[in-house]
Amino acid sequence: MKNEQIFCLMEKIKDEDYIIATYYVELMQNESIVKKASAFAVGQTLGTWIPVPGIDDAMRERHMGKVVNIYDIPPADLEVSGDEKRKYLIQIAFPIENFGNQFPMMLTTLVGNDASTSIQTKLVDVQFPKKFTAGFGGPKYGIEGIRELSGVKNRPLLLNMIKPCTGITPEAGAGIFYETALGGVDLIKDDELLGNPAFSEISKRVKEYKKAARRAFEATGHKTLYVVNITDRVGNMLNNAKNAVDLGADAIMINYSAVGYDVLNYISESIDIPILGHYAGAGLFYESGFSGISSHLVTGKFPRLAGADMVVINTPYGGSNLKHQKYLNTVQQLTLPFYDLKPVFPAVGGGVHPGMVERYMSDLGADIILASGGAVQGHPMGAAAGAKAMRQAVDAVVEGTKMEDAANRHEELKCALDLWGYQKT
Repeated sequence: MKNEQIFCLMEKIKDEDYIIATYYVELMQNESIVKKASAFAVGQTLGTWIPVPGIDDAMRERHMGKVVNIYDIPPADLEVSGDEKRKYLIQIAFPIENFGNQFPMMLTTLVGNDASTSIQTKLVDVQFPKKFTAGFGGPKYGIEGIRELSGVKNRPLLLNMIKPCTGITPEAGAGIFYETALGGVDLIKDDELLGNPAFSEISKRVKEYKKAARRAFEATGHKTLYVVNITDRVGNMLNNAKNAVDLGADAIMINYSAVGYDVLNYISESIDIPILGHYAGAGLFYESGFSGISSHLVTGKFPRLAGADMVVINTPYGGSNLKHQKYLNTVQQLTLPFYDLKPVFPAVGGGVHPGMVERYMSDLGADIILASGGAVQGHPMGAAAGAKAMRQAVDAVVEGTKMEDAANRHEELKCALDLWGYQKT
């Protein structure tokens, strides 16, 4: 095989019809990274190094992956004896024509290693050309659209997920919804653990929760949107979504890690209300440092490409030990300019309470959704007070008021800070 058929420079490939994937690789000292990278590029495209009928130079030029870069970590240029393992970043370019504008075959190409070219890698990053992303609609609403729908312009949105997560009837859930909405939250969603079970079918839940939303609006004048979880068997999800829309749901939620990005993309293209993407189970993809896919792709770039308008993400402040820069990188993937795709509303979840509001807003600004569950329903003064405490904390940060001073004026906030603490920036 000719050298120029398997290797190319970034300048040659970056504006062509290729996806450029970056991988982390560890090898024993006596293993050749050049051979491994070359075998991986061929194995994930043409599939074999051994000459077989049908593979010619024209096919290699059009369909074979190409090695773009190999970086040593650290970037040493001289041999150093004694190191048992060597670490590398490799960049491989994959022709878009091989899989088209879709997730299943793209992901199979990027991370679906087969035994003949087996190499333990972690997919660190992916660069998409504009031609590829143009084949996806991306978010229909994004940050601006969600703000318009909710009527909230200059502060973080407040989202609550009803607790207990599951096991409650639509009527019982509606009671919790009503009490929570009285406190001024902007969105209330189903927990990711509640889909369409017999004891709480989506159709019954939407009817009851929308009644509760109307009652709360009549009492307070504040609009609370309901986000219904339609996650189910793939064959049921479009019907779930359409039924939810017909019954008046304001938005839907999809556990994309469980059903796949392509299902999220399909539903996004089929309905006209916002979608909240939930990351439940995503840790399986990124928690290893040596295999899988980096978190900013799994919970950032991929769901944005697939059409989520809001995405719940993990943070370093809850029960996870996610690295701080990974959390920031994920938000950047959701919000920074990405060709013509609208920015996504990041929803930070996991241990969110009033004492964390200033920390999150210091990190991310006002274009975030604060997703608080237990701190609302578990507030000693009740769910409405828990929601008020969250709103009081947000207002204090927006107005530039010291949190201690705001707590002295609001008993709901003071109670929450006394119970869960306050993380100063």
